[in-house]
Amino acid sequence: MTQIEKVLYTGKTHTTGGRDGASRSSDGRLDVKLSSPGSAGAGTNPEQLFAAGWSACFIGAIGLAAAKLKVKLPADLAVDTEVDLGSTDGAYFLQARLNVSLPGIDRETAQSLVDTAHQTCPYSKATRGNINVAINLV
Repeated sequence: MTQIEKVLYTGKTHTTGGRDGASRSSDGRLDVKLSSPGSAGAGTNPEQLFAAGWSACFIGAIGLAAAKLKVKLPADLAVDTEVDLGSTDGAYFLQARLNVSLPGIDRETAQSLVDTAHQTCPYSKATRGNINVAINLV
């Protein structure tokens, strides 16, 4: 396990009520109601929050890879992330798909950017070898 030498940022939240509760960040910028996936609840769910965080991080990692290769990224770069909550033998598991759109960039360069991003993105590192992940260039 890699030890962090220097902490750059710590996200802090206070959550109550579990999947049918609420979560608020220590700085007040995040204040969301939570509800179970597929329910009629008024809030979001942990899978959506994880997908949003991973997508944002992955785009940042693509930006770092593009800077190294001196590639200008398109303004409409997008990552559509799907996080599945499922079960096997009564135990719960996650799996994910990141569908990356890099319009106007040739496929070979785009694939190189995506591959590099998947190696450097902290979310990708955290999930590697722990859940099934598919990275798709669309």
